[in-house]
Amino acid sequence: MLGYRPDVRPFSFAEQSGGPAGYSVSLCQKIAEEIRAELNLSDLEIEWVPVTVGEGFDPVVQGKVDLLCGPDAVTLERRKTVSFSIPIYPSGVAAMLRADAPPALRDVLEGRPPSGPIWRASPAHILEEQTFSVVAGTSAETWLSERLKYFQIPAEVVPVESFEAGVRGLLEGATDVFFGPRPILVETTAEIEEKDSLMILQRFFTHEPVALTLARNDDDFRLSVDRSLSRHFRSSEFQDTYAKWFGAPDEAVLTFFLQSALPD
Repeated sequence: MLGYRPDVRPFSFAEQSGGPAGYSVSLCQKIAEEIRAELNLSDLEIEWVPVTVGEGFDPVVQGKVDLLCGPDAVTLERRKTVSFSIPIYPSGVAAMLRADAPPALRDVLEGRPPSGPIWRASPAHILEEQTFSVVAGTSAETWLSERLKYFQIPAEVVPVESFEAGVRGLLEGATDVFFGPRPILVETTAEIEEKDSLMILQRFFTHEPVALTLARNDDDFRLSVDRSLSRHFRSSEFQDTYAKWFGAPDEAVLTFFLQSALPD
């Protein structure tokens, strides 16, 4: 059984028909095809199971799904519970603001020198006056909590249930900054009417390659997953897979995948 996140476009989402779609879903479909061929089981049925962010990795740990096809960041803490494939995308936490956000806030978040009078407020004071939001249970929530604690910034943090809820809260003025993986922020705002009222900063606050998730202590299955991904990343077909969801890959992206792929 394959699990997928139903609300993290363009990686993994539920189509109107109810079935799964997205970049990481397409990678899992490729893996399933190769496993069918390896085992000579052409009639092997694939069952897709939606797994919400709130469920975390429990369905994997409990054996309800064999492979979770979501864009989950790999961390040492998470590897105490589950295992991961080789990286499937170079991601990282970014910040979304309203387009009319104060220049001083943008300067602080971009790491630039202040564009206005420096006597008005220190960077820490500017941040502590803001309300931040982040999807609960994600690595972005952990990162934000650690950063605010480290710099002793008493800003208010409002956890939300989904990326759509985070964007809506930002538009409605409930929060000032919404943090999340940049590709998902971009995709979440791509088709909303008010997208011109928002901006996503170019800065990456973290370096978080994401991967597919599977149970620990199953080296044979992980080998099959990594072998399939590695061969796909080296193929010309992969560029079409990537371009369908993110646009044509540049040299930096192609290099990332060639370095991620393991040799036979």
